[in-house]
Amino acid sequence: MYVTDIKIRKVFADGNLLAIVSLTFDSCLAVHDVKIVSTGGREIVVFPSRITASGEKRDIVHPINSSFRTEVESRVLSYFRLYAEKKENC
Repeated sequence: MYVTDIKIRKVFADGNLLAIVSLTFDSCLAVHDVKIVSTGGREIVVFPSRITASGEKRDIVHPINSSFRTEVESRVLSYFRLYAEKKENC
């Protein structure tokens, strides 16, 4: 499964939340509300989750293995960095 499209939906100027993106996999499956977050001096990709009635955080969508997570995170962060560079140069 491959990331075939990345759309940056919203960028934030302040705070740890940097952006919200949508991903398309194999031109067949869209995942919305994926977050790019700055934490501990690095950027990470956070997949959608929800808070249950008991206050527990539950993943809605997430990679099953670390190699797929690494691949998706690499693609998303590379795309976001290019997007940020273009915005700075305009």
